[in-house]
Amino acid sequence: MRTWTPRHWAVAVVVALLAGVAVGVPTGVVPTDLYTRMTPVLWWNYPVWAASSLLMGLLAATYVGQHLAVRSQGPRGRRAMFAGVLAAFAVGCPICNKLVVMAIGVSGALSYWAPAQPVLAIASLALLAHAFTRRLRLAAACPVRVAALSTGDPVGHAGSAEYDGRSLVPEGSPSGREGSGRASAG
Repeated sequence: MRTWTPRHWAVAVVVALLAGVAVGVPTGVVPTDLYTRMTPVLWWNYPVWAASSLLMGLLAATYVGQHLAVRSQGPRGRRAMFAGVLAAFAVGCPICNKLVVMAIGVSGALSYWAPAQPVLAIASLALLAHAFTRRLRLAAACPVRVAALSTGDPVGHAGSAEYDGRSLVPEGSPSGREGSGRASAG
């Protein structure tokens, strides 16, 4: 994070604010005229809401400046999205969730869903923190060069400007020529 540009921090702040609104308004953590929560907001809902919004913003900032091919991480992105939805279920009103009420009724929502919400909150924060630290480790282990970003190379090579014409196959290779049955590095 020490190498982040102002653009990274701007994305982190904007996404954290958007995530805070997207989770806080529909769950009633942020009081508005749009939604009335049927149960009171518990003391732990606020720190979970704030921490999950912050982690979502920081996680989104790790994707800034990467080429689309590098950015698409398949299931990892879906897991992070799942963690964000889990945060909304964790801080939401247990009897306002129509899916929960439809599945187990109002008394089941209060008896079973409400006590499970702190566990969902911990799981959500753990998943978001894990995704964020993995993205930071990935960025530290394999930094994308600035020149690569300007040329649009998804792998991080600066293009043909750096290639000096030398063969990528060692001269003393057993085949004696490039392009034999082995896979070459280029």
